[in-house]
Amino acid sequence: MKINVYGAGLSAWVAAACLAKVGNDVAICEMSATEQKGLNKISTVRDEPNLLQQLEQQIDSGRLVRCSQEALPEAEIHWLAFQPEQQNKAEGVMDQLCQADQGGVLVVNQCNFAVGATLDLQGRLGAKGSVVYIPDNLQEGSAIQGFSHPNRIILGLDQDKALVKARALLRPFSNGLDALQLMSSREAEFTKFAITGMLAIRLGYVNELANLADQLDVDISVVQEGMGADARIGAHYLSPGCGFGGKNFHAYVSKFSGIFQQQQQQSLLKAVVGANEVQKELLFRKLWQHYNGDLQGKVVAIWGCSFKPGTASIDNAPSIKIINALLAQGVQVNIHDPEAVPNLKKYYTNERLIRYFKTPMDAVGGADALLLVTEWALYWSPDYAQLAEVMKERLIIDGRNIFDKQVLKQHAFYYYGVGR
Repeated sequence: MKINVYGAGLSAWVAAACLAKVGNDVAICEMSATEQKGLNKISTVRDEPNLLQQLEQQIDSGRLVRCSQEALPEAEIHWLAFQPEQQNKAEGVMDQLCQADQGGVLVVNQCNFAVGATLDLQGRLGAKGSVVYIPDNLQEGSAIQGFSHPNRIILGLDQDKALVKARALLRPFSNGLDALQLMSSREAEFTKFAITGMLAIRLGYVNELANLADQLDVDISVVQEGMGADARIGAHYLSPGCGFGGKNFHAYVSKFSGIFQQQQQQSLLKAVVGANEVQKELLFRKLWQHYNGDLQGKVVAIWGCSFKPGTASIDNAPSIKIINALLAQGVQVNIHDPEAVPNLKKYYTNERLIRYFKTPMDAVGGADALLLVTEWALYWSPDYAQLAEVMKERLIIDGRNIFDKQVLKQHAFYYYGVGR
């Protein structure tokens, strides 16, 4: 099939790579030829594991080309992957298709617009073709895997005539179509928001429980096991921490909260979004309390700054709020992260109080505290004896509850977790 993909975010690049890999001829539309950069200069591409390599392979094969909007090839399928605030660009594509001679096109809307946006785009396209909706459920850090091998695909469509072509398009990714779930476009759009909101509420609730557990001298990790063992609840998204981040997840939750407000309906999500921003400051507050507010001149090591393991992205990451708070107190910040350092250096250009280290142990040398922010695998089982030897003060604040607190106590560490 000949497919044009529109957009500059993660979902657009992943769709282009994966659709080309299964044999389609794909053109990814960049808004103008003058805006094109080398793929390795695009942070969205560079930061996502395996995406850069996949795109380069498909370009080398000839199945994927980069085009400006002025020079797009003719295609039978048009895949929209714009950012939530770019609905006007999606409408522009519809207008362009209406003016073309070609008819019978299939438009796939994977944009996180409002409920009803797909029907609005269909109205704009008219009889030139059909618009269907597929939710963007990609997770940063595992986006290629998520697109290529999804547990299921929700397909929102309002015209039966679109189903045959949509099934053919999705067959390579839908386990012989067993994983395809059909509903109207409005229901599919609402389902996307509902899933994202539910996950955010679970994360917010378990963080709320962890903060209460701190006050009641209860170990939240034990409570977490008990809750997860209940089949009605399960263990997914039940790990407390120092707040969630990420560009897409945060944007989706905030947008869904806004929809409730537009309809003048109360929502838990508004409170969750606000509480999450406060939760990002938790590790700094624990550090502040331990030193009674006297942080001037301290050295604090941070392990992990990306918003989650498996990505270099620092979008809405808790580490940014923590670092900013430390810098405001005149703290020297020693940072180790296996992927995010280039993005941090760009974000904190020429910041004299930040130093970057090649190994986790180098970062904690002479430190008054270690803050674990992102639970990369290489941090889970450190040499506790060496930690005790190289740190100036034996203080660890664990934002993801990954360390063995009993072992740390044996090495005379002060240890603070999230609800532990």
